[in-house]
Amino acid sequence: MSNFYALLIGIDYYQPNPYYKSLQGCVRDIDKVADYLKRSLQSSTKPIITRLTSPLPNTNSLADVRAERQEKFPTYQNIIDAFQQITETAQTQDLVYIHYSGHGGRVKTIFPELKGEGQFDEGLVPMDVSGDGYYLRDVEIATLLKRMTDPGLVVTVIFDSCHSGGATRNDGEIRGSRDGKPDTKDRPKDSAVADRDELVKNWQTVTQNSKKESWLPNHREYVFLGACRSSEFAYESAFDGKDRNGALTYWMLDTLNAIPSGLTYQALYDRVKGQIQSKFPNQLPMLLGEGDRLVFGSEIKPVQYSLTVINVKPGQVVLDGGLAQGVNRGTRFALYSVGSDFTDRQKRIAVVEITELQASTSTAKILSAEESGVLAIVEKIEPGLPAVMESAPVDFKHRVRLHLKEVGDKEEQLPQELADKQAVALEKVRQAMQGSGWLMEVKGDEEGHYQVAVGRKGEYEISSGTPIKNLTPALSSDDAESPTQVVKRLVHLAKYQTAQILDNSASELKKAIEYELLDAETKQPLPDKNNISLKSGDRVYVRLKNVSSQPLNVAILDFEPTWEVSQIPIQGDKGAFYSLQPQEETLTRLRFQIPDGVNYHQAKETLKLFVTRGIANFQWLLLPSLDKEADSEYRTMRSSLNAGLKAEENPSPLSRLLSTIGADVDNPPPLKRAYYDPDPNAEWLTQSILLTVKRDS
Repeated sequence: MSNFYALLIGIDYYQPNPYYKSLQGCVRDIDKVADYLKRSLQSSTKPIITRLTSPLPNTNSLADVRAERQEKFPTYQNIIDAFQQITETAQTQDLVYIHYSGHGGRVKTIFPELKGEGQFDEGLVPMDVSGDGYYLRDVEIATLLKRMTDPGLVVTVIFDSCHSGGATRNDGEIRGSRDGKPDTKDRPKDSAVADRDELVKNWQTVTQNSKKESWLPNHREYVFLGACRSSEFAYESAFDGKDRNGALTYWMLDTLNAIPSGLTYQALYDRVKGQIQSKFPNQLPMLLGEGDRLVFGSEIKPVQYSLTVINVKPGQVVLDGGLAQGVNRGTRFALYSVGSDFTDRQKRIAVVEITELQASTSTAKILSAEESGVLAIVEKIEPGLPAVMESAPVDFKHRVRLHLKEVGDKEEQLPQELADKQAVALEKVRQAMQGSGWLMEVKGDEEGHYQVAVGRKGEYEISSGTPIKNLTPALSSDDAESPTQVVKRLVHLAKYQTAQILDNSASELKKAIEYELLDAETKQPLPDKNNISLKSGDRVYVRLKNVSSQPLNVAILDFEPTWEVSQIPIQGDKGAFYSLQPQEETLTRLRFQIPDGVNYHQAKETLKLFVTRGIANFQWLLLPSLDKEADSEYRTMRSSLNAGLKAEENPSPLSRLLSTIGADVDNPPPLKRAYYDPDPNAEWLTQSILLTVKRDS
């Protein structure tokens, strides 16, 4: 059984300094976290807790308070010592939980070779930052965490602080500098963590493929949950009307107390995000790393993606998705309790219908039991609940022709024995297609997307003009399970091609971004961008540059020859999108390989760039390769789009695609027919790079 080590740091009292005033809720955060860990983990493994706290002095001196609590001060040196002690004591697969509540700060960098002259380090603010005191800088934290993850410790990091600074607003106290400005004071350049060479080397190692949007590089080796993004504020407030707590800590514990087990960090984050944004719309928490890991555990559980309720009004809810996420007026969402299985419709607690749309939020009315089919609302509707789309518009259904072949010896004909069986075999496919939200049968002269027939070896054959190759394993028409598998393949192909043909390359945003492939050696553009041919194993760089004055949210999807849609991590970031800042340029190295299989001598591949000004989760478009059964991870990933869209009359093509690509509906309701008409207000762009990969003979 793994041990559980917790390092809990809470700083209310700061030695007098011109940048950071004392806080009120940080030690209380730590007290509550420690209490929760002792109560919740006692049955599995006794947590080994190290506390470093600095409470506000009352009538007693601060030293007396420290002696009474038998704890050390959270000074720069003590924090580092606590990190190192856990690293030296813990063993491989032990669990390490680090929770910091206090000020975060931005300070003049002491690593200009890493950050650039005139830039800033970000870090935690120890209680002894006054005078020439030290920050625990991001470059140092990266080394401390790398020392933990290298030997295989399972690490979780929670920072309930901000690093952009701020001021008091409303009833919320900002956990940052007094005036919101960075600390430009020249401070000591030595470090108690490691010598300079080691710090620089480790930072370069962990950031070489990472997006630097927060305190820490986005690494798979740990979970990081931060109170806010780099340009935002982290608030503390009296949420219960009496005592102050940090917003992140308060709602994290509130969620864990309500749902004691089985939550992934992604599910925890979604509820915390909804609750925080309902009170502080300008504070968006961050989740990096292993979001699919169970909270306070090491087990991995498939992530279920959804929109989130961020506000509740009388008879209405507000969701954190709008036009940019593919939401339309009339779209219906099912609300589930946090941690529920979205594939179980019996667990729906309410259904809502979109009535108002904004760029990245939408308002929906709560439907009655008669309208929704939900017998009764058995749980309170509150911010943080997941909202899951409930069908596919008629326009997105792919037409399938079931083709009876003639008898004969030619390739397109069948021997008499198989010809006698084909009608029965195709009838089974027809029955399996009933109720599919993606497929409809066509007959006569109607044009179809796909044709299904029986091949000369008795296998089911899927064609799109010509028989589609590399659909393995072969599905025998004598196998009772094959018709269902044929329909699954048809749905997969429909989703793949629907996403692949989406085009908005004429958007005005085309002027805002540069997108191209570069030679791996020279880092220069490839000579003929309209005819890119690579050998299997060749490497290239994908170059992106935001040449506009506003941030752009981007994602690159790879439409692979195996009918897989995968995501290219930009700067190592595997999030739903990458926020490309004005004038920012990224280089992502790729290596192309011919897939295994006798029929793959050369293969076509498409790298499609999606760009929006608003937030959009393009992970909903991902698909596994066609020769693999879609496992639970992919099913639950796209279950956030399953079942009940009523399309508005003029949705944008991006909206319609995102709201239907993951749909896999058993019994879709009657739908109002939607017609293609680009929405001029939809600020989005697609650009595609087509290439051929050839086997190196």
